[in-house]
Amino acid sequence: MGSSSLIVLMLAGIAFSAGGIAAARFFVKGKKNPQKGQAYECGIPSSGTPWNQFNVGYYLYALIFLIFDVELVFMYPWAVAVKKIGMPAFAEIIVFLFILFMGFLYAHKKGALKWM
Repeated sequence: MGSSSLIVLMLAGIAFSAGGIAAARFFVKGKKNPQKGQAYECGIPSSGTPWNQFNVGYYLYALIFLIFDVELVFMYPWAVAVKKIGMPAFAEIIVFLFILFMGFLYAHKKGALKWM
């Protein structure tokens, strides 16, 4: 499992990606239509400029979602290796979850979880 397997994996990824794009261009007829280039918003024609201001609540929800999503990314490998590591792994995940929970409480206290 040296660098040669990494190179083979990268080449396979490039080949699968390029193969999918080539197959799509070969099998799908592309017709030019001016409506295809327009922005699509749930079937409603867009109006106004694209530089509208949005409520900051959307961004706060997105950031909080990312925090908890990253937490899950760290917990999957931990769940696989917890039997091998034992009690130190359990203590580390308790500390990790405590820190995460304190961040959640801070966001709740600041009102970041209130919608509008």
